[in-house]
Amino acid sequence: MAEFTMELNDEQREVRDWLHGFAADVIRPAAAEWDEREETPWPVIQEAAKVGIYSLDFYAQQYFDATGLGIPMAMEELFWGDAGIALSIVGTGLAAVGVLANGTEEQIGTWIPQMYGDPTDVKVAAFCSSEPDAGSDVASLRTRAVYDEAKDEWVINGTKTWATNGGIANVHVVVASVDPELGSKGHASFIVPPGTPGLSQGQKFKKHGIRASHTAEVVLDHVRVPGSCLLGGKEKLDERLARAREKAKAAGGERVKNAAMATFEASRPAVGAMAVGTARAAYEVALDYARTREQFGRAIIDNQGVAFQLADMRTQIDAARLLVWRASWMAVNGKPFTAAEGSMSKLFASETAKKVTAQAIQILGGNGYTREYPVERMHRDSAIYTIFEGTSEIQRLVIARTLAGMPIR
Repeated sequence: MAEFTMELNDEQREVRDWLHGFAADVIRPAAAEWDEREETPWPVIQEAAKVGIYSLDFYAQQYFDATGLGIPMAMEELFWGDAGIALSIVGTGLAAVGVLANGTEEQIGTWIPQMYGDPTDVKVAAFCSSEPDAGSDVASLRTRAVYDEAKDEWVINGTKTWATNGGIANVHVVVASVDPELGSKGHASFIVPPGTPGLSQGQKFKKHGIRASHTAEVVLDHVRVPGSCLLGGKEKLDERLARAREKAKAAGGERVKNAAMATFEASRPAVGAMAVGTARAAYEVALDYARTREQFGRAIIDNQGVAFQLADMRTQIDAARLLVWRASWMAVNGKPFTAAEGSMSKLFASETAKKVTAQAIQILGGNGYTREYPVERMHRDSAIYTIFEGTSEIQRLVIARTLAGMPIR
């Protein structure tokens, strides 16, 4: 087990500086254009693929970093560049992780390369879980998958929403219920291959922020996929369902819900790191502005009202990073989140991003409210962190119930 440390080693610093350079030289110059266009920034994704950032190998190396700091470090630097473009770059990773976590070796080898494509023909993938009536309440999915034994096919029907890359993806990973009575334990994940009949893009959302990231509904109308597209295989699924039914009888179903919530808890520090990156970017713009902007014959940073705001902003960002790194280290090293540390990190970092970006606008005054300066965009982008991967209200609920020793519903 790696010791917890706030010091990056030489290799980590090299990777951080490399990512920072890409964010500064490639992502930032393109940020305003793609935010206005509200389109997937394919040229930027292709550049990321050429240098090796948009690839499974890169994210696998960071994920298996024994210190736990690889992923949060990478997320912070990319999202420091721009949240919308960064989400377009890392969004495929959600689907890839779903396959890595649940798929067989054959499924991993077959489908993950198709998610990324290659530098000359980049592809994206989509992870489809949320539904119009099932966001935070993961046990309430209505999308159904029914096995057609005669044809060895699964028939999937339902509508997914808030899917990053939904409808434009080469490969979709869809979570569906195969046994509604088991709640979240009755879910399974399926690969929907490219060009499968019945899958279509529904509404594409015009969003307040992260507008360079494609977000849409995915409609599944009698989608048929081969039995081999069930992640993990049917034998493994049948065994898991049998165990879940026994546990549901013994525990009244409560443990079924707890297990699902624990899965989400482990992934939340990465979102916290994204929020830290956006907050840091806004703080740096505000700090530079305060040093150079003069009013009444002196730089505005010489005014205590501005200086104290900057002091609070920096303190909150550093505190958020510390919570994110602690939770990331715990997750990689198998330390249980006995106080919901994953939710703590996501809650504090996301709220910090909203607060810091708003303070940055205030420091820039009228300039901050215009699109001539990036803090306006950063403030719009920051709003998503308190919503996706569990709202701030859900994080507080998880933390409170964990501390009280109560079931997480």
